[in-house]
Amino acid sequence: MKKIATFLFAALVAGSISTTANAAEYKFDTKGAHAFVQFRIKHLGYSWLYGRFDKFDGNFVYDEAKPEASTVQVTVDTTSLNSNHAERDKHLRGKDFLNVADFPTATFKSTSFEPNGDGKALLKGDLTLHGVTKPITIDVTEIGGGQDPWGGYRQGFTGTTEFKLKDFGIDYDLGPASQTVEMILDVEGIRL
Repeated sequence: MKKIATFLFAALVAGSISTTANAAEYKFDTKGAHAFVQFRIKHLGYSWLYGRFDKFDGNFVYDEAKPEASTVQVTVDTTSLNSNHAERDKHLRGKDFLNVADFPTATFKSTSFEPNGDGKALLKGDLTLHGVTKPITIDVTEIGGGQDPWGGYRQGFTGTTEFKLKDFGIDYDLGPASQTVEMILDVEGIRL
C-alpha cells in the first residue's frame, strides 16, 4: 500500500510539473523585426492613413493547454511614431495628438484572455495612452508556433482593435469620418 501511495504521489507531482511546464514566457522579437505595432485612421473619409511605432517591447505568457491563463504586457515608445511623412509625424507627436513630450510611452497590460475556438480569442486589458487609462478588447488570432532554425521556440499572434481618440483625451477635430483609430498588432515571441 505504501508503494502504491508513493507511486501515486510521484505521478501527481510529475503531472503537475508537466502541466506547469506548458506555460512559457515569450519576449517579442523586435530585434529581428518580427513584431509590429501599426495603426490606421481614415483621412477625410476618402482614404486610409497608415503608420507604425518603430520602438516598443513586450512579453507574454502562453500555455497551449490552458490559453485562458495567458498574459501580455507591452510598452510603446510614442516618440517613435512613423507615418512616412516627417512634417505629419511632427504634428502627430505634438500637443494636438500624442503630446510625446509629456507622454513618451503608452502601455498595455492584459486582464483576461478568452479563447473562442479555431485559434481565436478576445484579449482584454488596460491601455494607457496620452496619460489616460481605459479598458480595450483586442481580437486575437494565433498564427502558429514551433521550433525555429536556431534551436529556439517561437509563437505568433495577430490582433486588431479600435478606439475613439477622444476616449484618450485626444480631441483634435479631424472630421466625422476620422474619429476612430484602428490598431493592427503582429507579434512573434521567442520563448525564454
